[in-house]
Amino acid sequence: MEREFIAERQKGLQAYLDVITTHHILSNCELVKKFLDPNSYSVNYTEIALQLNVPLKDIGWRIRKKYFLMKIKNQPKERLVLSWADLGPDKYLSDKDLQYAVKLLSSCSHPYIYKITFATANESSALVIRPFSEKGTLKDLIYKAKPKDPFLKKYCNPKKIQGLELQQIKTYGRQILEVLKFLHEKGFPYGHLHSANVMLDGDTCKLLDLENSLLGLPSFYRSYFSQFRKINTLEGVDVHCFGHLLYEMTYGRPPDTIPVDNFPPAPSMSVVSVLESILTCEALKNGMPTVSRLLQMPLFSDVLLTNSEKPQFKIPTKLKEALKISKECIEKRLTEEQKLIHQHRRLTRAQSHHGSEEEKKKRKILARKKSKRSAYESGEEHSAKYSNSNNSGSGASSPLTSPSSPTPPSTAGASSIPPAPPPPPLPPAAPPLSTEVPTPSPQPPVSASRGALLSSIQNFQKGTLKKTQTCDYSAPRIS
Repeated sequence: MEREFIAERQKGLQAYLDVITTHHILSNCELVKKFLDPNSYSVNYTEIALQLNVPLKDIGWRIRKKYFLMKIKNQPKERLVLSWADLGPDKYLSDKDLQYAVKLLSSCSHPYIYKITFATANESSALVIRPFSEKGTLKDLIYKAKPKDPFLKKYCNPKKIQGLELQQIKTYGRQILEVLKFLHEKGFPYGHLHSANVMLDGDTCKLLDLENSLLGLPSFYRSYFSQFRKINTLEGVDVHCFGHLLYEMTYGRPPDTIPVDNFPPAPSMSVVSVLESILTCEALKNGMPTVSRLLQMPLFSDVLLTNSEKPQFKIPTKLKEALKISKECIEKRLTEEQKLIHQHRRLTRAQSHHGSEEEKKKRKILARKKSKRSAYESGEEHSAKYSNSNNSGSGASSPLTSPSSPTPPSTAGASSIPPAPPPPPLPPAAPPLSTEVPTPSPQPPVSASRGALLSSIQNFQKGTLKKTQTCDYSAPRIS
């Protein structure tokens, strides 16, 4: 229980949690969420789901969604998967509209949407039944995993990382884009595209979990696109999620970080072109391309679709309006969340910047300079005040005589500056250099004669000086 030991262990635990929470799959694990927030995740959803059927292992990543393997009595070889999910924070449909929309899913017919056998919902949860596929999902194909294994075991730490072939990337990508375009035209919100939500049926991709958006469940990639304010519609969300899926198909693993500005070698530059239009920093700042724009790019434009099944999904006008309002509410909540994240990131950057050692040194240097400048300015001000006080004192004690009333020079000279005696004669060898200029006598004390001295200096006249004659004896004499 020593303080130093506990502090060291706290730092180690924090570093451990930082690694786990930055791992996308682990951060969504139920055990991690219960450890970090036990109050919000205290309900045992497995026990609730057990009331319905025998559970299948945790093949999904959602905490509030459970799966069960079912058998049909009169068809023992055919198996079904039942999924049960609680409602999420983006549930904006009324209970009546929700029940109607969920039941309507079984009537949807599209070559790239996985068939729903039965679906129903109530005021707290929903239940959907689909055929079980032994082949598994697109993610199972990429990771060489078994469909029945738990999600963490299958995808968290793959033993072999290998992308798909170029033709598979082109075909699967084109099929997924076609179904996204179909849903967008129908006004049906999706927002839940990832490789584990794409079922494989031979060489055909089929979309899963259309009910997720109706139930208000959060997207698998929400922690990514919620950081970028230009991704503010469900259509943009679908395109961004498609970028993640395309990267995973190409390189056999998801991108380490978003945005991605340097892509590893790909089977074709046309793949990189699509990825650059979705996942780069520039793309995230400018906004996502449309699905129609992606379909026109060289990677998908030459893919021939052989399936001739005609899509059918009739949505009544009243439900369309309810879906539109629900979509707008989902997008509004996303925008508000993005705004809060943006403000938090700005505050964190500012705190980090001001708390850095370099910034502390700059502030110290700036404070020293400011202190020196203040001292110098205060010194100058003090000096100026001292000079002004001296000048005012001199003027008061010795005022200058006005030039309009000068003192006569004779009077001043007689009273204060008597004439000096003439200089002695010079010897004959040296020329007489002295001039007959009167030399003033030594000054009296300053306190007694300052005014007279200043008056004499002011009234000095050059014309009063006597002229002198100089004899030059410097030339050589010849005797």
